[in-house]
Amino acid sequence: MIRKGDHVLLVSPEGKEFLVTVEEGKSFGTHKGNINLTSLIGKEYGIEIESSKGIIFRAVRPTIYDFIKRVKRQTQIIYPKDIGYILLRLNVQSGSRVIECGTGSGSLTMALAYGVKPFGKVYSYDRRAEFSQLARENLAKVGLDYYVEFKVRDAREGFEEKEVDAVFIDVKEPEELVKSAWNSLRPGSPIGFLLPTANQASNLLKVLPQEGFLVTELVEILLRRYKTNPERLRPDDLMNAHTGYLLFARKVL
Repeated sequence: MIRKGDHVLLVSPEGKEFLVTVEEGKSFGTHKGNINLTSLIGKEYGIEIESSKGIIFRAVRPTIYDFIKRVKRQTQIIYPKDIGYILLRLNVQSGSRVIECGTGSGSLTMALAYGVKPFGKVYSYDRRAEFSQLARENLAKVGLDYYVEFKVRDAREGFEEKEVDAVFIDVKEPEELVKSAWNSLRPGSPIGFLLPTANQASNLLKVLPQEGFLVTELVEILLRRYKTNPERLRPDDLMNAHTGYLLFARKVL
């Protein structure tokens, strides 16, 4: 049931989506007319709601994917197509303790927090206070900030946590953090990197074995969407192609 303060995803007949927070006495304006948000209170997710112009919208429950797509950003974000694979490769689960370096706007931070809750913790490092604060605000909007310790700190000085279950690094010079990551990881545990360029990947492939890591995989994930008209089924004109290389390894003794 939808309550005051809940998030709702409004979907137009053409599939255009609007993420709103339900409040009493509030309406939400769209190109298809205004929608009375008060009328959603007490209703079930999935219902139809009519705009002031007589257009029917669906009110559905948003997923973590919907929140991540809409984070307020000051930096390039890690996209859902990469995030899902990262979480599986790092074996993120409830109770996991995970170090993230390169908080940015918090898209991956949000997914990590969602994965480790309610018993785990994410330790998210960024040198820039304004990025850390923005990520904190983004996670607070969806109630996930409790599961993250935001640290404004140069990770080249070392990570403060020990015996963590996974590390993920998204910075310009990741090779400078490999030794610190090794010192913080449990033996056999995974580490991952997002690398925009092939040069970064090539360099890390040389560094990791020298610093006590077994390289397991280097991948690039491409996503092609299809139009959902059953009579005109074909790919979209644009696709999400290169967003970065993902490199994974494990700490060895």
